[in-house]
Amino acid sequence: QVQLVESGGGLVQPGGSLRLSCAASKSIFSIYNMGWYRQAPGKQRELVARIHISGHTNYADSVKGRFTISRDNAKNTVYLQMNSLKPEDTAVYYCNAQTTPNNYWGQGTQVTVSS
Repeated sequence: QVQLVESGGGLVQPGGSLRLSCAASKSIFSIYNMGWYRQAPGKQRELVARIHISGHTNYADSVKGRFTISRDNAKNTVYLQMNSLKPEDTAVYYCNAQTTPNNYWGQGTQVTVSS
């Protein structure tokens, strides 16, 4: 069983940056995918970024070139560096861990981009 705790959300102006962290309760070396999803009011939850054990990453088109996902296995933590933030990035961001056989979710952290 894996518990995930997100941190780093908050209020930022357009063009600003935030770094989200997701701390796992266990070693993440065996978690084959870790990712960030987000859900804005009135919209479906969507994949923002995902990183595989191999280091391969993929991103939503809307965040390519602005967001970077990384993982630090020694710290059992995955990060999402968010630059050039836009109001459209406002959402609750959720950390996700994919294992065999289960899927785990964090509690979410609010990101608000507004002037």
